Amino acid sequence: MEKYLKVSEVIDWLHPEIMERAKLIALEFETPMTIAQACFEWVRDEICHSFDYQMNPVTCRASDVLKYKTGYCYAKSHLLAALLRANQIPTGFCYQRLSIDDKGAPYSLHGFNALHLPEIGWYRVDARGNKEGINAQFSPPQERLAFKTQFSEEADFQSILAEPLQIVVEALQAQAKWDEMLHNLPDISVESAKNYGLMMDNEYVPVS
Repeated sequence: MEKYLKVSEVIDWLHPEIMERAKLIALEFETPMTIAQACFEWVRDEICHSFDYQMNPVTCRASDVLKYKTGYCYAKSHLLAALLRANQIPTGFCYQRLSIDDKGAPYSLHGFNALHLPEIGWYRVDARGNKEGINAQFSPPQERLAFKTQFSEEADFQSILAEPLQIVVEALQAQAKWDEMLHNLPDISVESAKNYGLMMDNEYVPVS
């Protein structure tokens, strides 16, 4: 589990403000399950999704997501991972490939998290942010993500990565404004997914 607790340039959970926020969120709770739920709901509800709220700047590093209180789904997953890791809860990164307009092509990746709970093992959560038609919840062992796949070119990758995909990090770092990012969302075809460590097995697969 050590690699799912690591600090990195993007998941900079040793940043003082992340450490402080992680401690504040966990203050009233005692178990990994309740702390994880509190962290998830805080990121889901308190950090504005960049597209929904049309907010700048485009964030990537966990501490920047916390600082500016906004981020695309990927960035929100970076902050959630940082808060959970700061509370010593192993956390990884998961991705789906989804239609951008729910009509087919074009497609883009959607990012969220998987965390490891002593009671149930790996459990996937999506802190993207709820709105009409989206109702992601923390209700283990039942999984309640923001989106489901509907088209043949969409995919729900089962891999649990220890670090965010580099293609996602580079896309976030290359854009400054939410509308620029909207037109440059990262994508990986189903055919090339294995090259990025993304698998479509029936069970979750922790990978390096």
